[in-house]
Amino acid sequence: MLYKREYGKEQPYIPLGIFKVRLPIIHYKWEWSEFFQAILMCATCLGAIPVLTEVLGVSNDIAWSMVIINGILYVLHSLLGDPVVPGWITPSIPLTIAFLSNYIIGVERTQALVALQLEVGIIFLIFGITGMASKVITNVPRSLKAGILLGAGIASIFGEFKEGGRFGIYPIAVTAGILLAYFLLFSHRFRALRKKNKFIDKLGSFGMLPAVALAIIIGPLVGELPIPNIEIGTFIKLPDIAGIIKTLSPFSIGFPSLSVFIQAVPMAVMAYIIAFGDFVTSESLVNESNNSRQDELIDFNANRSNLVSAVRNLIQGLFSPYTQLSGPLWAAVTASISQRYKDGKKAMDSLVGGMGTFRWTTMLAVATIPIVTLVQPVLPVALSLTLLVQGYICTRLAMDICETETDKGIAGVMGTVIVAKSAAWGLAVGIIMYVLLSGRKTVKAEEKVESSISEIDKKSLLK
Repeated sequence: MLYKREYGKEQPYIPLGIFKVRLPIIHYKWEWSEFFQAILMCATCLGAIPVLTEVLGVSNDIAWSMVIINGILYVLHSLLGDPVVPGWITPSIPLTIAFLSNYIIGVERTQALVALQLEVGIIFLIFGITGMASKVITNVPRSLKAGILLGAGIASIFGEFKEGGRFGIYPIAVTAGILLAYFLLFSHRFRALRKKNKFIDKLGSFGMLPAVALAIIIGPLVGELPIPNIEIGTFIKLPDIAGIIKTLSPFSIGFPSLSVFIQAVPMAVMAYIIAFGDFVTSESLVNESNNSRQDELIDFNANRSNLVSAVRNLIQGLFSPYTQLSGPLWAAVTASISQRYKDGKKAMDSLVGGMGTFRWTTMLAVATIPIVTLVQPVLPVALSLTLLVQGYICTRLAMDICETETDKGIAGVMGTVIVAKSAAWGLAVGIIMYVLLSGRKTVKAEEKVESSISEIDKKSLLK
């Protein structure tokens, strides 16, 4: 039986402390557009396979099994009331790989990853349990929030276009895919066309799906990607849990030494600083969705998101350490679903329904052999597209957050330092600039603006 939402209220749920348990079909409608989008977008999730095999030296079968387990853990967010699509701590991946390269591939490197992921999980846990996460999100100045978002956005785009980036390897497929993705997701002209044509409106309801499909078609035609070799024999891939535990779990290979845990601390802190940008992005996207419609109240709680992210990282650190780590947000897809949600209740009944449908579907898709073999050739291009869309979203949100000229200047410098040096350097520079440039009058003016915006938001929700 489907529980119906009262106008202006939250989607029904089963209360469980800070968590809000929701099951698909029972607590929210199944959104078919997100279902079909997830089938092809699972290619990005599967993009972890070549990284895992190269960095950890595991077999393709073990890496695929690790992706399936990661997909199961993704579902925890929508299951426990987090209204976003979770993902990796994507910008930290090159930093994580650089950290792991200091250790010999095999047991030594795996133990270093175990130490890192367990520490990241503990940081998430501390911020979630103490309630510090929500306080930090609320009290961090706009200029610093914008700087974090700007740094994450520029890093995502720069990584694809720099020497050795995926754009140089798949220029035609990436160009065609990203132009279509930008047009479908962000073009005002396309939104106007959707109102006039039913086919175009339907096309727009599938988010990034058409862009990935176009890359699958164009890539082989121009010789940048191989033709998919779809396997239709065995239908479901069962993860080799015993093999993963034997190869990677600290219960089998031994726990890292104290010195390795100490060496991993700076990288763990940087990973959380980067993930903090995802919380800022999540809050911004949810606020935009709340302001766009009055029929549903969407509750984003940074403490809850931290706790779920902590559980994922701790489980993986103990049984299936993951080079991508477990982050609170897949910005590109969350924004894509949020964009369709803004089209009204006919387009999507509930935001949590769209987010939940997507993640339940990817959980199944990454274990479905015909789907995996279909999208396997396009894995690097799909990853490139999602990073380029994430870059657009983060830079746009960063500019929206800025209220004053000082905000813009601090954000610009801070974002650049994040890309050029590291997240830790960028945060330090941002804090110093904020203290130097934002006097008490500026702070009071910002608080007054935030108070006014908050009052407007409250009034719009009560209409």
